[in-house]
Amino acid sequence: MKRISIFSFYIVGLLLFFSSCVSRKDTTYFYESKELHIPATITMEQPSKSFLTIQPNDELTITVSAIEQEAALPFNPPITGSSRISGGSVNIGGGSQLQTYLVDQNGNIEFPVLGTIYVRGLTRVALAEKLKTMITAYVTKPIVNVKLSNFQVSVLGAVRNPGTYTITNEYLTIPKALGLAGDMQIFGRRDNVLVMREENDKVTKAYLDLTDNSIIDSEYYYLKQNDVLYVELNDSQRQAGSLNPNSGLFISVASVLISLVVLFVR
Repeated sequence: MKRISIFSFYIVGLLLFFSSCVSRKDTTYFYESKELHIPATITMEQPSKSFLTIQPNDELTITVSAIEQEAALPFNPPITGSSRISGGSVNIGGGSQLQTYLVDQNGNIEFPVLGTIYVRGLTRVALAEKLKTMITAYVTKPIVNVKLSNFQVSVLGAVRNPGTYTITNEYLTIPKALGLAGDMQIFGRRDNVLVMREENDKVTKAYLDLTDNSIIDSEYYYLKQNDVLYVELNDSQRQAGSLNPNSGLFISVASVLISLVVLFVR
């Protein structure tokens, strides 16, 4: 009878081992140790290097306009149909499409009239200013608009809707990226989120603690094109995944057998 009691205690211990309490700190973004009863203000300065810079394989949409629009037409060569020139095309209405410019491995684009232009490392605004200065020789007071057409990020791991998302806005924060993916699941680790970034022919990795308010000061808080955001499983979920899928059945059968043995011994 004593052996049976010890075995029963062992089974109960196993069940308790695989169930654990989760603290508020482990599941809360931007954790505060005390509840705040007044609006809290966090001052942050976006680091200059967090702005998007143009990299090889980026696709740029560039439009040029002016008071005399006819003078700007050579800088906006339209194309028709679904063919792709210099990397792709973007619909602009009426069935016509506007050419996009693919940044080659040397960091150049081929632009009408102006020829080869080095754009690697420039921000969208800096490139617009560069083109404006060059086009001024041909057009009076030109207006240049530059947009990154293939800004994508991938959100993987313990999120509700993992996948690759195309972004229309230039600025994308980690919380917004998680929002696009349906938010992090409860069993995802919030204190060790990985951001992988390919930039200047190098891949860098950063592990971020989203439960810490200081995360907003990180250069990785604003994501860049082709970043990969990965949320790993917490320890309890990884342990559960390593178990035999029939473990629950075995424990249930063992519990029934113990109950029957106790009943007959009595």
